[in-house]
This record gives sequence, structure tokens and C-alpha cells, in this order.
Amino acid sequence: MTRWNTSHIPDQTGRSAVVTGANSGIGYVTARELARRGARVLLACRNETRGIAALDRLRTEVPTAEAEFRPLDLADLSSVRDFAATLDDFDGDRLDLLINNAGVMALPYRTTADGFEMQFGTNHLGHFALTGLLLPKLLATPGARVVTVSSMLHALADLDYSDLNSEHSYRRWIAYARSKSANLLFVHELARRLAAAGSQVVAAAAHPGYASTNLQTAGVRMEGRTAAERMAEAANRVLAQSPDGGALGTLCAATAPHMRPDSFVGPRSGLRGAPAPSFRAPWTRKDANSERLWAASEQLTGVRYDFSRPAAAF
Repeated sequence: MTRWNTSHIPDQTGRSAVVTGANSGIGYVTARELARRGARVLLACRNETRGIAALDRLRTEVPTAEAEFRPLDLADLSSVRDFAATLDDFDGDRLDLLINNAGVMALPYRTTADGFEMQFGTNHLGHFALTGLLLPKLLATPGARVVTVSSMLHALADLDYSDLNSEHSYRRWIAYARSKSANLLFVHELARRLAAAGSQVVAAAAHPGYASTNLQTAGVRMEGRTAAERMAEAANRVLAQSPDGGALGTLCAATAPHMRPDSFVGPRSGLRGAPAPSFRAPWTRKDANSERLWAASEQLTGVRYDFSRPAAAF
């Protein structure tokens, strides 16, 4: 069986894509490869300086690219709303691909602008709100897909629905795992609701395996733990695959023909290699869990999904 790689990405000419966290790592590679295949790509990044630098780099590497940058801070729901509200001039009423890639990992305890635990708030709630606000565009676009990036580390922990914001207990890796389980539960419930509405929009998930990005070092750098930062950097050099390898799962989920709703793809070995269907913990496929998280997410973000609303009403 042929192992999937970027040469298998179909022509993306005429398609549009929003990629969150596209200033570096697998987000940047995802945006670059979509642009290389002809997609019009929007780099949605929190840091304007890094976002513009990434855009310049992309245009250098892909001179024919149709790409632009716009600011988006997923840890601030007002920023999410502002981003969505100003997106009408990006390919009109259509949006072919929404790549929910941005994330934070194993941070010391802190909260978002809206008071949510940072990992849950950024990795899940920010993307939940963004997807809901862009849903009219997705529903109006034949063949649209939503791809959310999770992690194999989701298997470390199911959600604690009595303490979603880790107010009573906080362990950074458990909080990260729960946010990644939330990503998979979100995809599961979104796929169910899209099917119930008769929509052909595909919601799928991907993971990068162990890819060398700045996620591994951000948390310890915040705390000034120089030795731990050096250890993480050494592990990245020795054990991790490149961001190009890590992005393959996302690109496969976004572009491979006949991708099934609620799929979860990543490196064949779990850590590195060509994308293939991946293991996921059984709690991430339980309807009762996904329904409970969905209700809580709507309440916390104030975003209500409408699967019937026409794009013109956006």
C-alpha cells in the first residue's frame, strides 16, 4: 500500500483555507503545502510580528501563493468574534477548509482573557467558538472540511466534567490531555450533528505524533527552567520527526479523497511516519460525553451552532 505524502494532495485551486497557529511548526507547513497546491490560505495567528514573518517566508518558498495574515487570539473570545466578523472579504460566503491547529501544551497554570484554564480555553473552547462562528460559510461550501488537531496524549485523561477549568486541581500534563480529549469529543459531536442536519461537511481529527515544534519548550521557558528546556530541545533533535512530517496527518485529513467523518489520522507508528487511522480512547466516541461537553462549551463561549442558517445571514 502506498504511504500517503504531500505528493498525494489533490489540486486545491479555487479552494480557501483558514489555518490557526500557522506562524510556525505543523501549522505553517500545513498552510504552505495547501498554498503550494493552489489554495487561497489565511494564516490566523496570535502574534502579529510572527504571523507576518511567516507570511513573508511562505511567499518566498511558494512564490505563486495566494496567502494573507490576520490576527486571531484563541485565548480571547472577543478576538475570535472579531476575526470571524471580518472574514466576509475572504473568498466571499465560502470556506473550504478550517484547520483548527493552534494550541498550547503543559503550561504553568494560567487563564485566558475570559477566565478559562489556558489549555482547555485555547485548545478547545477557542476552536469551538471559531468553528461555530464560521459554520455558515462551511455549510455553504460543497466539500468543506473541518480538521481539528488533537494528540496521542489525549489517552492520558478523560475530561473531568465537574472541573473543566481545573479550578480544584491542576496538573499540567493531565490538563493538556483533557484538552486534547475535548478536541476529539468536539469532532465526534460535530460530525454527528452535521450528519443529522444532512450536511456533507466533513469533521475529522489528526495528530502529529512526536513532532519537533516549540510546544515542547514553551511551558518550561515560561518558568525559566533552563535545564528542562535544554532537555526538551535535545529530545526534539533525537526523537522527534520534523514539522513537515508532523503536518502529514493534518494534510491527509484535509485533502485525502473520501475521508470519513469523525476519522482520526496520524503517524502510522504513533510517533512518526506516514498517516494512517490512529488509536483513540473509547471515551472520545461516547455520545453522552460529547453531548455533555458540547452543552458546556456553548454555555461557556456563548456560541450557539445553527446548522440551518444560510451564509447570507452571517
